[in-house]
Amino acid sequence: MNTDPHHKQLGHWLGCLSDPTRMRLLALLQDEELGVGELCEVLQLPQSTASRHLKVLAEQGWVGNRRRGTASLYRLDPAELDPRAAELWELTRRQTADWAEIAQDRLRLKQLRRRSGAEAFFADAAGHWSALRSELYGDAYPLEAVIALLPSGWTVADLGCGTGELAARLAGSVAKVIGVDQSADMLDGARALTEGLDNVALAHGDLCALPLEDRCCDAALMLLVLGYLPAPADALAEMGRILRPGGRAVVVDLMRHEREDFRRETGQLAAGFEAAALEEMMQRAGLARVSCSTLAPQPGVKGPALLLASGIKQDTNEEITR
Repeated sequence: MNTDPHHKQLGHWLGCLSDPTRMRLLALLQDEELGVGELCEVLQLPQSTASRHLKVLAEQGWVGNRRRGTASLYRLDPAELDPRAAELWELTRRQTADWAEIAQDRLRLKQLRRRSGAEAFFADAAGHWSALRSELYGDAYPLEAVIALLPSGWTVADLGCGTGELAARLAGSVAKVIGVDQSADMLDGARALTEGLDNVALAHGDLCALPLEDRCCDAALMLLVLGYLPAPADALAEMGRILRPGGRAVVVDLMRHEREDFRRETGQLAAGFEAAALEEMMQRAGLARVSCSTLAPQPGVKGPALLLASGIKQDTNEEITR
């Protein structure tokens, strides 16, 4: 048996780096100094779990820490590592650079940082105002105000309409809302919610083979739907098919992640989407001016981050003017 202390230390370092959570912690801590509470919020971990991993990392020399008041701040500084450990970490960092979970972590950290320093003061003030405003006026009116911007003559398709909340809200601002869903149970809820709304039509159908005519809609929405479908590209192609030239398409779905437990729990077939892949599918569906961006996670939200994608139905015969 090799009892060389260098050999044993190498084993300890490799053991530390074999844990995905510790690799995610190190990826964040190389970027900046963070406290346990911040790391718990970003990685969505219990404090006991984060503290346990940080203790291991500190004992093995991966991170340093200092006190700030009652809090401990941690940081990975490659310049302070043993050269052999620094080499191992550089290799690990390159190999994990495209991890979806690390991308999710950095997005959450970015959102957290927007509430730091002087911005934290305004975030706190805004938080109090938002709570008061919600208490006095409710939460629905911002969405209603945005919906009111839609042209009143439009026909809008809500694809994967679920229990009809969005369809019901849209109905007061546009000429017609068409809701389609593959779940009969969901549609029962939608019918109950939209009862009496004469401009809402609901249909049971496959989102990959919509029971709608070509070019029958001015806009189409697909919110948190693609991940449940066996053929997302086909559903987007159908979305493009039903849009009139110049019609608008909006898709919201999960950013690619590696939370297999979350995927199974929610019954989704896909673990989110890469922005570039979603853009490409929308372009193949006949949509132009496609853009895709991440939505900042709301504080306290437990699900993965989201992508917002939009495009305009291309007219093959004339230039889009809308």
